[in-house]
Amino acid sequence: TTTTTTTTTMMTRMKPTTVVRCHAPSRASAAKAKTKATTTNAATSRVVPAAVGGRRRRCAGVARAIATEETFEYQAEVHRLMDLIVNSLYSNKDVFLRELVSNASDACDKLRFTSLSDSSVMAGNEEMRIKIRGDPESKTLTIEDTGIGMSKEDLVSSLGTIARSGTAKFMEMLKSQSDGENLIGKFGVGFYSAFLVADKITVTSKNPSDTATWVWESEINSSSYTVKESEEALTRGTKIVLHLKEGCEEYAKGEKLSSLVKTYSEFISFPIDVWAKQNKEKEVEDTASTQALKEAWTKKKIEAEAKGEEFTEPEPKPVMKKEYEQVENWSTANNDKPIWVRSPKDVEQESYNEFFKSTFKEFLDPLANTHFAVEGDIEFRSILFVPGMAPFEQQDMMQKSRAIKLFVRRVFISDEFDESLLPRYLTFIRGVVDSSDLPLNVSREILQESRIVRVIRKRLVRKTFDMLKDIAARDNDDYDTFWDNFGRNLKLGVIEDSDNRKDLADLLRFTTSKSGNEGKLRSLEQYVTDMPEAQKSIYFVAADNRAAAEASPFLEKLKQKGFEVLYLIDPIDEVAMANLATYKDTPIVDASKEALDLGDEDEAEKAKRAELAEEFKTLTTWMKECLGDQVEKVEVSNRLTDTPCVLVTSKFGWSANMERIMKAKAMGDESR
Repeated sequence: TTTTTTTTTMMTRMKPTTVVRCHAPSRASAAKAKTKATTTNAATSRVVPAAVGGRRRRCAGVARAIATEETFEYQAEVHRLMDLIVNSLYSNKDVFLRELVSNASDACDKLRFTSLSDSSVMAGNEEMRIKIRGDPESKTLTIEDTGIGMSKEDLVSSLGTIARSGTAKFMEMLKSQSDGENLIGKFGVGFYSAFLVADKITVTSKNPSDTATWVWESEINSSSYTVKESEEALTRGTKIVLHLKEGCEEYAKGEKLSSLVKTYSEFISFPIDVWAKQNKEKEVEDTASTQALKEAWTKKKIEAEAKGEEFTEPEPKPVMKKEYEQVENWSTANNDKPIWVRSPKDVEQESYNEFFKSTFKEFLDPLANTHFAVEGDIEFRSILFVPGMAPFEQQDMMQKSRAIKLFVRRVFISDEFDESLLPRYLTFIRGVVDSSDLPLNVSREILQESRIVRVIRKRLVRKTFDMLKDIAARDNDDYDTFWDNFGRNLKLGVIEDSDNRKDLADLLRFTTSKSGNEGKLRSLEQYVTDMPEAQKSIYFVAADNRAAAEASPFLEKLKQKGFEVLYLIDPIDEVAMANLATYKDTPIVDASKEALDLGDEDEAEKAKRAELAEEFKTLTTWMKECLGDQVEKVEVSNRLTDTPCVLVTSKFGWSANMERIMKAKAMGDESR
């Protein structure tokens, strides 16, 4: 038996391990083994009995003897891990600026908190700002802040250790006193998103507790970094210089940077200044206009002098005009304070309307809005709006909705979700959600399913229903406007959302046999309230249009008894009512189905109908024979008053209207 030591290398480099090979023993060694022998495990320095017997037993014995457990640490290929972070965690290059600005905001937050107990950290400079400047000539981008800065140890531990977040560590320290803190970065990889656009990063930083300024530097394809004392002395804070890759030169342009700040970091607590071109107004002389005035004045003067008259009119002053020139200068890109962080009682309705129209590119004021904050184990703020008209993408509710803008501590994360925050039937709702503890993945881009997300979703749905009920309670035409735009969404909700079906039922509206010539919409609540005492069910008839519904023979007996009938003229209506089934314990019944119980037959009437059935049995039998398999049965009924006969649907079968819809759908003609 021989023991050898090797080093194993796969995707990661592993520490030395022990490999044991078993060989066939010679006859001499086998003979010696029959007496007594011992061997020493070189890896563990443990003495174990040698195997006795043939080749198989000897190998098995050695394998058992050295079956010891060892623990190894993963050794990552750093440049491959960096490549994974850069190219896998982030799907959009633009987010690098969001990440770096968020880090700068965290640094300012840390400084503000630290200054409460140690005012010396301000070092005579209480201004906390973030500055962003691109240089197209050198192809560099600089992000600078006056936050807490980093010492040499901070640079090594925070930037030199992937997925270690200084903010996360700081938040642990503040768990018992974190009210009002606005720390964003919790994952420790956001900084490396800069390699999406840069092939080299230089970080210069100065912490108030350190006398020196330090420089950290690394390149994208390197598995190492350097740290040295800087020749440039900072008062406090951090300056990050990105050396942009080929093809990423646009990120050195002020216009692009201002746009990204507006998109992702508009509501950061600290001012963000961007060096960009601006149109500067200046006054210059309008020489043509000035010359014309002077010529007119001179002419009048000459004419007066020729007549011997005194000319007292003063000489005209130069005519000035406004011109604009492009100059580069610092401008603050995030002047707006988030409306949702203010108290609702301090916000005028006009402010809500303007925020809605500017944020969601709408033209009309919202029909309703709600502004609320949730506190406790889960904290978030939100404003929701009901639009005054249907959004353009309403035609395709299956696509990702851009209805809800998600912020985490005022940093915009995304507005592209499937059904994480709202079910698809509510994708017409517009709003913002700003969470303090919403779980995201390390790139802050993909919303993770979690208990917190479910709680937020549930609260948003509840607040949406409250808004819609508020609109419905108004004594005006607002809800009719809403229903014209979004009624189908609520019907879809009845089909898909069993948990909220009861609330959705209260919001449904229908044209009915009591709608009158103006076609006034009525609710199920109104229907049930107006039901005669003898009526035990809610009745509906499905048709292509209102005229066809009103002419339906299925309504004859219902109209005679004064029972209201719902007209279902939208293809989705019948499916929605089948899923709803009841409303406030009152069954919903299709008037076109067999065995329609109108609750008006006593025993004598039932006996009379049985006699009629027997009397016309020969006729009904003959008709069934003639029609064959086209009908299930032919029977005498009391549900008709004027029409001699009618085709009805079996209790669990498709109605004629539904069968027509399904056939049209199968043929690809959804307009039928």
